[in-house]
Amino acid sequence: MRQAFQVALGALALAFCLGGAVEAAKTPRPAQADDSAIAAAIANTDRPPADREEDSFRKPEAVLKLLGAHPGMHVIDYLAGDGYYSELLAKLAGPEGKVYVYNNSLYGGFSGAALVKRFGNHRLPNTEVKYSEIADLKLPPKSLDAALFVMSYHDIYYTPKGGKPLGDPGQLTSALFEAMKPGGVVVIEDHVAKEGSDPKESVDKLHRIDPAVVRRDFEAAGFKYDTESDALRRSSDDHTLLVFDPKVRHQTDLFLYRFRKP
Repeated sequence: MRQAFQVALGALALAFCLGGAVEAAKTPRPAQADDSAIAAAIANTDRPPADREEDSFRKPEAVLKLLGAHPGMHVIDYLAGDGYYSELLAKLAGPEGKVYVYNNSLYGGFSGAALVKRFGNHRLPNTEVKYSEIADLKLPPKSLDAALFVMSYHDIYYTPKGGKPLGDPGQLTSALFEAMKPGGVVVIEDHVAKEGSDPKESVDKLHRIDPAVVRRDFEAAGFKYDTESDALRRSSDDHTLLVFDPKVRHQTDLFLYRFRKP
């Protein structure tokens, strides 16, 4: 009797372990970065010389590895500016991939001419340049492997003088959650604001944001905090200066967070 009970108990424990393993196997995980493809994209001599000069302070290898960048990926460069990362992503994604280069009217106004030069005449045929206000951006459900925000997420909280906020963080993150495939990731690179600072105040005055605010926004939409990188952290920045101040220009303390759609 005792032996039968022990056998049954062992079988139950084994079933529990196997069940946990099966459940873990079903959990989608971020794609692995293709290190050789990332290195080749950065080294590509077809990139504009100005982009290559910026590599030293942008450290694209660290950002793209955290994103899990790989050939065939479908990705959005969100508020892409002049498309520095869009070009790298296009070279990485290859003919089987797709890169959405998205700007709103404010970012497009700053970067329109540069974007025409970069993407005109089908120079990067696997890209699609999109212009709309943030609330009007439409993306197919479960279509994206990844999304990248480079020093741009804070501007969702930005209010131009005499205008309205550029976006609604809840609306943006919820829409992005719907557009991501299960296991898809979002990487945020942004300027660090002082811990506990109000995002409206830190963004409007300094163009900085507390990393805790970003984590709160994405977790509220259903994303899971996955990991982070210290590759762009700079202790010399005390978080009190406007990011365009010559004392910290291109040398601000930047956080890199990755979130995952379960």
